[in-house]
Amino acid sequence: MKKLLLLSLVALFSAAVVRGGVSRVDLVDRIETCEAILQEFQLRRDTAIPAEVLAKARAIIILNQFKAGIFLGVKDGYGVILVKKPNGRWSLPVLISAGEASLGLQVGASAVESVYIVTDANTPRLLFNHRFNIGVDAKAIAGPKTAEAERYNTEILQTPMLLYTKVAGLYAGATVKAGHLSRNDSANFLLYSTRYTMPELLYSDWVQPPAEVQPLMALVQKLAP
Repeated sequence: MKKLLLLSLVALFSAAVVRGGVSRVDLVDRIETCEAILQEFQLRRDTAIPAEVLAKARAIIILNQFKAGIFLGVKDGYGVILVKKPNGRWSLPVLISAGEASLGLQVGASAVESVYIVTDANTPRLLFNHRFNIGVDAKAIAGPKTAEAERYNTEILQTPMLLYTKVAGLYAGATVKAGHLSRNDSANFLLYSTRYTMPELLYSDWVQPPAEVQPLMALVQKLAP
């Protein structure tokens, strides 16, 4: 027990250090990690997001979340959001923070990777208020996977947020409450060398995508043209 408590304290301290001393290199690494998560999801039959679901996407959220210990309950994470513009092109990936992941995380240090397909244009704008609670501010359910084609139905595909994760036993249509997302304007200021905030980065063309984010944008455009 003492050892587990010590590990939890170390994780808490490490998380604070990372948040306090993040560099642009760290932020680029987050973008690349989110790209890798989406690629891996699509390569595995048990996690792949069907083309029929991707065709409904108006925004895509990719998350990498962590938990260390059960006594202190240290929960943290990051992700990106991209929105589909009226012309069919996808936006810059905008960095966000994510917390309170509780989708079957194991005791001790662990991680959960998730992709949310947002099927309406209004839900992404809820993040403009700085904090958004998944499954509370907008309904969220587990989305059908390529390996579960028989579970498709109109109601599922019309749900505002469809979750894809590697957690076992989460069946298509199951209601999800998975913590909160929040804006991370300071990270985006550093990544994009701009003072534009989330609304401008997502919905305008005022900032040209740097080379480091273009592979993720290209991947999303290919998957959900």
